[in-house]
Amino acid sequence: MNLVGVREPQIYGSKSFVVYIAELQEKYPDIDIDYYQSNHEGDLLDKLHEIGFSVKGIILNAGAYTHTSIALGDAIKAITSPVIEVHISNVFERETFRHHSYLTEPCVHHIIGQGLKGYEMAIQYLKELNI
Repeated sequence: MNLVGVREPQIYGSKSFVVYIAELQEKYPDIDIDYYQSNHEGDLLDKLHEIGFSVKGIILNAGAYTHTSIALGDAIKAITSPVIEVHISNVFERETFRHHSYLTEPCVHHIIGQGLKGYEMAIQYLKELNI
């Protein structure tokens, strides 16, 4: 996520994720939106364990870890906060190895291929859950 806006703009767009998060925070001032990014699987696991019993919802784009990390899937199963899996690109239109997700089963919802708009869609879904 730290390279969104720079990496493969034809897939991920040209707007940085930090700029987009600021726009979401401005659009939804009544919602406390925290952003955490790490390129390290263990850090992501630690963050899920840290916040997964206290926040009202988690929107997770695990990038390539989606397709490789049984540990992230297990972490989502272990916590009580609902998790929504989001992918900017349509992973089903990309390489075959991206078609499997270890996060699908434990997540409450999935938004795939909607660009950055997928994060706002995830916020709306969490609002509909009335949490």
